[in-house]
Amino acid sequence: MLRIEDLTLSFRSRNGASTPALSGISLSLMPGEVAGLIGASGAGKSLIASAIMGSLPPNAAITGRMTLNGTATRAGKLALAPQGVEALDPLATVAVQIQRFATLARRQVLIGPLLTRVGLSADVAAKYPCQLSGGMAKRVLLATALAQQTDYIIADEPTLGLDPAAADGLMAILAGLAGDGKAVLVISHDLPRLTKIARRITILQSGRAVETAPASAFWGDGAALQHPFSRALWQAQTGVIAWA
Repeated sequence: MLRIEDLTLSFRSRNGASTPALSGISLSLMPGEVAGLIGASGAGKSLIASAIMGSLPPNAAITGRMTLNGTATRAGKLALAPQGVEALDPLATVAVQIQRFATLARRQVLIGPLLTRVGLSADVAAKYPCQLSGGMAKRVLLATALAQQTDYIIADEPTLGLDPAAADGLMAILAGLAGDGKAVLVISHDLPRLTKIARRITILQSGRAVETAPASAFWGDGAALQHPFSRALWQAQTGVIAWA
């Protein structure tokens, strides 16, 4: 199990001032499940991913406890499918990039079957990022994470910028990974789709987790949710109006 307890993060400026970014974040992730993390833009979702992966900048000050299967060692045991397609190398083919991640993780990978697993044809291996649609690029980013053959996957905004069909397809792939026994943390702004695949969802507001709710709580006007912000976020994304 991946467990995060009381994660607090701030950034130090050159003059010594400290800017808070995250406060008291706690969440967990178990094999065979999808957990969701959602909030408005700027709420700190991607910062949590960076903290988990150990990729924060040098001026970051972090406290709290993060463990994987009871130990503090997480290196090489988690993989991130990043948010932006700019994470892909524009000068390398898809095959080269997937192989690069596999090699760094000291794994062997069959490119064709891996592309098939993320819903792409084998001939995509020879393409460059500029030849990919947005949906294809997102699938390639997921493939680079899967090439590392870890049991814990973090997908940061996997449906951002995609059309509805492509977004549904990617969410289905992530659900399938959990069905295969992997632990999947999906960081997203897309609450309606997230509720269809996640077991529980943590709602982030201004760097704080206001609630962790089971996916079943997101229905109707959100009356089953405990925090007003959670209900407001749900109603805003579904168009539901709560009548007094």
